[in-house]
Amino acid sequence: MAHAWLTKYPPNIRWDADIPCRPLYEVLTEPAKRFASNPCLDFLGRRFTYAQVGEMVERAAKGFQRLGVRKGTRVGLFLPNSPHSVVAYFGALRAGATVVNYSPLYAEPQLRAQVEGSGTEIMVTLDLAVLYPKVLGLVGTTPLRRLVVGNLPEVLPFPKSLLYPLAKRRDLYRGRRHPADVTWASLLDNDGKPDPVAVDPKTDVAVLQYTGGTTGTPKGAMLTHANLFANAHQAMLWLEGVQWGQEKLLGALPFFHVFAMTVCMNLALYIGGEIILHPRFVLDDVLRDIHKKRPTLVPGVPTMFAAINGSPKVRDLDLTSVKFCISGGAPLPLEVKHRFERLTGCKLVEGYGLTEAAPVATCNPLYGVNKAGSIGQPLPGTTVVITDRDDPVRVLQPGERGEICIQGPQVMAGYWNRPQETAAQIVNGRLRTGDIGTMDEEGYIFLIDRIKDLILVGGFNVYPRNVEEAIYEHPAVAEVTVVGVPDERLGQSVKAFVRVKDGMKLVEDELTAFLRARIGKHELPREIEFRAQLPKTMVGKLSKKELVEEEVAKFQAARAAAG
Repeated sequence: MAHAWLTKYPPNIRWDADIPCRPLYEVLTEPAKRFASNPCLDFLGRRFTYAQVGEMVERAAKGFQRLGVRKGTRVGLFLPNSPHSVVAYFGALRAGATVVNYSPLYAEPQLRAQVEGSGTEIMVTLDLAVLYPKVLGLVGTTPLRRLVVGNLPEVLPFPKSLLYPLAKRRDLYRGRRHPADVTWASLLDNDGKPDPVAVDPKTDVAVLQYTGGTTGTPKGAMLTHANLFANAHQAMLWLEGVQWGQEKLLGALPFFHVFAMTVCMNLALYIGGEIILHPRFVLDDVLRDIHKKRPTLVPGVPTMFAAINGSPKVRDLDLTSVKFCISGGAPLPLEVKHRFERLTGCKLVEGYGLTEAAPVATCNPLYGVNKAGSIGQPLPGTTVVITDRDDPVRVLQPGERGEICIQGPQVMAGYWNRPQETAAQIVNGRLRTGDIGTMDEEGYIFLIDRIKDLILVGGFNVYPRNVEEAIYEHPAVAEVTVVGVPDERLGQSVKAFVRVKDGMKLVEDELTAFLRARIGKHELPREIEFRAQLPKTMVGKLSKKELVEEEVAKFQAARAAAG
């Protein structure tokens, strides 16, 4: 059967292009030789060449092996964007390890659960008060046995490196340290000649990327070396006219997130580009760097582009260096896309994917038709079909509504230690996304609805069940339902509806304070509403549908009133 997208595929891109199957660390090691003197990372003004980053990766690999890392050892990264995060990622891979990404927003219970579930033995982090104390208590009480601890002054330019400990002393951890800690400097203190490790790209897992999948229960997606290398190559093919060794990419999205890991880090390094690295997205800092440092590629999430749209500074800045922007992580509102393109003169295209696809599966063409509301066409080597939700083997016709399913070299090997969930997610060789959509006669895909309860807060995944379970821990809570509500700035925000036990009292501030130590900042409800009764289905289950409809109606009424 001929694929519909081939009738209108971008003319300069071959859908049937060969996709290499190689170890993921070659995304960096090959450019480190080819572009040795080129800038690789720009971190708050300090620039590292490809040769320097390549050497640090080799030293990190040797350091990890000295700590006992062998093929398949799980090495966790509990880091914000920094040179540490890039070097530790590729150093662990060179040592034969499997990387496990951890969000710096995690609370201690979430860290503990993921460390135990993944079997993470070594964690790389920084000596910051918001990070180090959360992992300190996990050493010895979980599979975690060693911490590698870096600091920001060692990667900052002079004089920031001297001033940082004084200006930011409140941000630094000053308490007791674990005797098994290893400093970042000592990790790298070796000859940079790691023992060779044989890697089978097709079967060896490069990254365990945790996701809620379609159930909201965190699972480790096993992304092989081949999966992640393929997705970087596919994204490169999609970027028509990319200039090897000459592009600059803005790295303001967190690398622990799968979209940023692939598009901001792996892709940028693969093409020998310079990453203008930001620890986190701060609007004024990003605008300043676009104006002064002249990036050519800017990946982001819809809230990032919406924030740029709303800045009064945009019209006074020179953003003309940016050739195109790619939006992912959440649906891109058409209003945000059109306004951004009018303000900047830059093309903003939307892509689509999920963790289990490493993650990019489709994207709108950079040069060609961008259909309103479409998530684009399949990347090279990727087959997308719409199947019957009740019979995932049956492929539907163009225009029919069903479940979006993906097949391609970027699709995960399965879920870590979850064979039943893997079998349910990958059917007939296709990854079931849990998303409902259609495909038109020209192979453009339209996302209609998400059948999971996942809440997308500024590009971050929030699983209602996780928040609900934390709220249920409060002794005064009888029932709770958590939903995502429309939010102008974040796309969605978290709202909790709570019924308090008879005879007990509870207020919003008290419950919020209770939750801070149990869930991440991005998961905290922005609003908590107490009700005498919560809606239920006919069989007595708590129902979200009515609450979501109420909130959407309120949001629309407020927008209408505001004009």
